[in-house]
Amino acid sequence: MTPLTMGMLRAACDEDASDGAIVLDAVLEPVGGHGTPVNPAIYAGGRYQHDKRWESSDASEPTPVIVIDNVPSQANRLEAALEATAEAVGVPRLVLDLAGDEFAHLPSHLPRSLSSLRWPHRNGDAYLRDALLDGKTFAKSSIGRSIIDATADSAGALVAWFPQALLYGFWQSHLGSDRSQAKHARAWVSEIVGWDPATGGEPGELTRTLGVKGDPYNIEDTNRVDFDDADLLGSGWKLVEGEKSGSKDGKKTGAISNIGHGQVPADSGLAPVSFRRITQRATLSFPQLRRVRLGDGYSDEQDAAARILIAALGLHAHQSAFGRAFALRSGTDLVVKDSESRLDSTEVTINESASLVEEALESAQASGVPTEGWGAEAIHLTPNSGLTKAIRATWPDLDRAEE
Repeated sequence: MTPLTMGMLRAACDEDASDGAIVLDAVLEPVGGHGTPVNPAIYAGGRYQHDKRWESSDASEPTPVIVIDNVPSQANRLEAALEATAEAVGVPRLVLDLAGDEFAHLPSHLPRSLSSLRWPHRNGDAYLRDALLDGKTFAKSSIGRSIIDATADSAGALVAWFPQALLYGFWQSHLGSDRSQAKHARAWVSEIVGWDPATGGEPGELTRTLGVKGDPYNIEDTNRVDFDDADLLGSGWKLVEGEKSGSKDGKKTGAISNIGHGQVPADSGLAPVSFRRITQRATLSFPQLRRVRLGDGYSDEQDAAARILIAALGLHAHQSAFGRAFALRSGTDLVVKDSESRLDSTEVTINESASLVEEALESAQASGVPTEGWGAEAIHLTPNSGLTKAIRATWPDLDRAEE
């Protein structure tokens, strides 16, 4: 097989190139071995994402499948992988900090800082719109304004500060209907699919039997309690008699199992599924990537250099996230049993993806591509007053309120 080189990426990213895509295929297996049940993602209504796919061009009929991890979920995992390797390869970051005293009470499971590699809508995110830099609206700063105004045809600020948006797509929809509504479709598409579910794939066949969670002291689960569902630690609860279930004055009344005592019924739901085969396919579309341009004043050569950098970053994200055994969710830990990569019809190997990013970055900088955020210290932002109030309203300071 041919190692993927900068020259091959350059040929695919040139303005007049005709290359279609890099395709990464992998056969996956649960860590417990072939056929071990795994948990696909569950969607609204308590359903798996069922589909039918043509497994090969000569198949007589499509095969039932369940999508174990869909395209948006895969993009989030790829961005998380970029965040983990950001310092090593110099990926640009903005960081929303919640380090002030007004956030000191937040529960420990909440992050005290949120990287732009985790913002749900990337450069179109409301966290960016509602952020301050040195006490002033970041969106009105030169960098903030350029990020908010960026489009696929004028993407210099995104290459410099939000390159992941040009891989995984964005929609600038949080500025108001009379302002920018710029969109850019994702160039990177990845999905994990389970083929031939053992149950036949019918939703009704995939429910588990209702069970109970044990209690060492066997507290009588017919006991009824008044409790504050928002704060069992501070407000506590008390046993009551003869009360019907309901809510009054911020308190709830119900079975003691509601607060974790007794034989608590386990929710019924969808069962794990055993598959004949599990695969992942990721594609980097060069036709979509060739839509990216830096804007007025930049040459075709500079546009191509920017695209190469974006492509290299996408490949590095994939290798970082899925190049070894990985976990999707509880009960869904997968290992790569076989994989292949190709650029159109040419089989390629992708080695040292971090080095590929480094080489692409050096080439982009030498060409004059905007790369101010690469290798720079993260820009630290703070929430504006409205966002601060919304966060505090969602997570009130319960201990202070008790005092």
